[in-house]
Amino acid sequence: MALLEVNGIGKSFGATKVLRDISFDLAEGEALAIIGSSGSGKTTLLRCLNFLETADTGSITVAGETLWSAADTKTQSEEAIRKKRLHFGLVFQSFNLFPQYTALQNVMLAGQLLRQILADIETQAKALLAQMGLSDRENHYPHQLSGGQQQRVAIARALALHPDILCFDEPTSALDPELTGEVLRVLRELAEHKTTMIIVTHEMKFARDAADRILFMDGGVVVEQGDAKELIDHPKEERTRQFLASYGK
Repeated sequence: MALLEVNGIGKSFGATKVLRDISFDLAEGEALAIIGSSGSGKTTLLRCLNFLETADTGSITVAGETLWSAADTKTQSEEAIRKKRLHFGLVFQSFNLFPQYTALQNVMLAGQLLRQILADIETQAKALLAQMGLSDRENHYPHQLSGGQQQRVAIARALALHPDILCFDEPTSALDPELTGEVLRVLRELAEHKTTMIIVTHEMKFARDAADRILFMDGGVVVEQGDAKELIDHPKEERTRQFLASYGK
């Protein structure tokens, strides 16, 4: 059984339909890359999965539990929504670290809000920063870190909640090429360790080499999805071929 099942997700903002009947699933330990032009609906899809936006149609199921369904018209409390968000960790393209906290404090914050044991939170946070190669930066504030270091702190913070699925929204778009490499190395390591991930990215080589599957979106619909290397090297749809050609693929 798939860990994540997304069925028929649709989302409109006023008269503009941003997502149309989006369906896919994700197995535990699988990395899914979502690619597509700006405005294709990729970020809106991630925001619907993380309950930062509410879809208009469809359903979202994690580990056999339906977290959201358009057929269920009951109003959910903010507390219930927060609990459902814990299934997903979200790393934003703009880092979104708290500037008044050190790297270590940023990673510890989620556990503190959940009232976990402080000693355990600190031990875990230090281990996660070490995993990101940032042991020597744990007492630095965001303004003292490079963009790549800030993004790695954001990844550690997302991992601290032990989400079922880790989601990335264009994690390298705010970085220069050298710093992009730092973050992509971390994502590759997470993929090698079978972290379940959804990665919205414009890095085609990374998507081909590190993801298990790719989903290509255009105009709010899924045009094509399949094995990562197969889709990049031998796309079946003309629109996919046109898009990849613009990246020199």
